[in-house]
Amino acid sequence: MTDKSLSQEKLSEIKENFAFFDSDNNNEIDKDEFLQLLRVISPKTTKEQAESGFAMVDENNDGHIDFEEFIDWWQACWWEY
Repeated sequence: MTDKSLSQEKLSEIKENFAFFDSDNNNEIDKDEFLQLLRVISPKTTKEQAESGFAMVDENNDGHIDFEEFIDWWQACWWEY
């Protein structure tokens, strides 16, 4: 669930990050896009680590990370990678 206390500036920053990694512009981040995202954050990220992280972020298990899931992850723990 999105944190309602996010400032417009912070929300805009998160949207820009999401859009940057949503390379096919379908408003979702798939496993390959997530791997690329993690490799920017942590270049030594393995495919296995990305798949494990993806499974944790994809809260509804639909095979994609939507913007709400991305916000939750970005606020909570993206730096752990």
